Amino acid sequence: MIKNTMLKTVLLVAMVSWIPVSIAVPITTTALGHNSPAEYVDAPFMPYANPNAPIGGTLSLDARGTFNAANKWMTTGVAMAGTDYLYDTLMTGSLNEAFTMYPQLASKVTYDPDDTSWIIYHINPAARFWDGSPVTSGDVKATYDAILNKGPMYIRSYLGDIKDIQVIDKQQVKFIFASDDNKEILLTVGQFPVFAKSSIDADFEKISLTPLMGSGPYKLGRVDAGRSVSYVRDPDYWGRDLMVNRGRYNFDMIKFVYYQSDEIAFEGFKSGQYRFRPENKASNWATGYNFPAVKVGLINKEAISSQNPVPMQALVMNMRRPIFQDIRVRQALTAAYDFEWMNKTLFHGQYERLQSFFHGSELAATGTPTDAEMQVLSPLLSKLEPVQRKTVLMEWQLPTSDGSGFNREGLLKARQLLLDAGFYYDDMKLYQPDGKLAQIEILMTGETMGRVLLPYIRNLKRLGFDATLRQVDGPQYYERVRRFDYDMVVDVFAQSLSPGAEQAAFWGSAAADEPGNHNTAGIKNAAIDTATTLLANAKNRDEIVLYTQVLDRLLRAGHYLVPLYGKSGTNVAYWNQYRHTEKLPSNAIGIDYWWTDKKAEARVNQYLKQ
Repeated sequence: MIKNTMLKTVLLVAMVSWIPVSIAVPITTTALGHNSPAEYVDAPFMPYANPNAPIGGTLSLDARGTFNAANKWMTTGVAMAGTDYLYDTLMTGSLNEAFTMYPQLASKVTYDPDDTSWIIYHINPAARFWDGSPVTSGDVKATYDAILNKGPMYIRSYLGDIKDIQVIDKQQVKFIFASDDNKEILLTVGQFPVFAKSSIDADFEKISLTPLMGSGPYKLGRVDAGRSVSYVRDPDYWGRDLMVNRGRYNFDMIKFVYYQSDEIAFEGFKSGQYRFRPENKASNWATGYNFPAVKVGLINKEAISSQNPVPMQALVMNMRRPIFQDIRVRQALTAAYDFEWMNKTLFHGQYERLQSFFHGSELAATGTPTDAEMQVLSPLLSKLEPVQRKTVLMEWQLPTSDGSGFNREGLLKARQLLLDAGFYYDDMKLYQPDGKLAQIEILMTGETMGRVLLPYIRNLKRLGFDATLRQVDGPQYYERVRRFDYDMVVDVFAQSLSPGAEQAAFWGSAAADEPGNHNTAGIKNAAIDTATTLLANAKNRDEIVLYTQVLDRLLRAGHYLVPLYGKSGTNVAYWNQYRHTEKLPSNAIGIDYWWTDKKAEARVNQYLKQ
């Protein structure tokens, strides 16, 4: 018996040893795609690039407000526009794909598809800072340590899954994450600029117009404090022959000219003070381009389409204020906004009402929830208040008016909602349930939004609110927003085709209590927290779309903001000296791949001298 038992054991071990076991082996690759393949891994250059584009000329653009710092990665100061041109990142994104990264400072990466709790970036041995010193893994670690400990709070949240950063050798740096759930973080850590460790140690938190040492295609040129900043192309740029850089960075100089208002900036464009202008003002686009340079054919107007979600531009209600706690009040404030009249009267019918936080893309939730959405939503319904629970299951539609300018139906509905919420009228004034006057201050900077907000304020006053518009200068505005010191404020939530961990910084409960984070509405909702976690941990493209649509429904049903208006694609106007490939990227203007026609530039210069 003993011999037979031993024989059976030996045979069993032998049989088990022959059972094939699937053990994932770490792979090394030159491109990373988040739940999608890298389409251009073997391409000689990007499809929207012209590798034979001429070098030279100046790209000039406008900027708003002022600046006093060259480092946008610290918590103080107002950074100058365009500092991204100073720095390379470990990898750089494709403008034709949802979320795919190709080599820049890193020539390749190593990771385990079955254990995404770590990734190794291999630094290109040829990578150099401006002073000729090599970019090493030590510089990468120092950069991320600085950002994680001293950077803006929303960036710290975005990179919160980083547990450790280890220097393996001069060319290899290993990122270790708190778990293997967030596969997006593998790519996320490749998106940030890398500074020289020596300049980080000395100057990271110093408010200065001298930038940290970088390795990017441009160096800082002339700085006219508060008025303009220029970047000059580095002829010795180490990375000019990388696949993603062929046909890129063709301008000898990139200049940003500062203006205090859009009206003054438009006049600057007309006179050639800067020569490339994204046109965000509908009245300008419809009637403003009739000045002499247009009539002689020296200005191009172009509507450039995009597959990206339309950025959600909205009036945010600060949930940290007691007046906005009741969802019926937030519904009332939404009903008071008369988009149809504004679009007809102010915008020449050019804008769309944003029915989704991911408007114009496959990520937007439409109709009633699908069976797949209901499987995700059902466990979350108990975490929602009754109005939100009911709304999340319905087909979404924002209130519409007849465009007459009276918005009678909307204001009557808003009034009833306020009464239902316990608000009351006394001596023609509106009071909150606690007896306090119903006061709302809308904070703004600059003058662009004034003509949009003033008609809305008139409607709030018709409802009985003591509503005011407070305009402050740039530094005061940014500090107040950083501290969440406002009742309502206009914010813009730009989204990509691959939303993920950053959504927690926009809408997550933790972010609501972190000054400087992007949760300007102060949302604290357990169901939304669950949706953002599911999205950050999505395992494939189908899950990204599904969880984004669920998140979309939850955000809309909470009535946390008043959607204003938007437009699919971008209108641009530019002096007839700039050129681009026939087929632009699908997700961006791709200005870094444009170039100057030198003969055309000479004609423009000659015209402007007259």
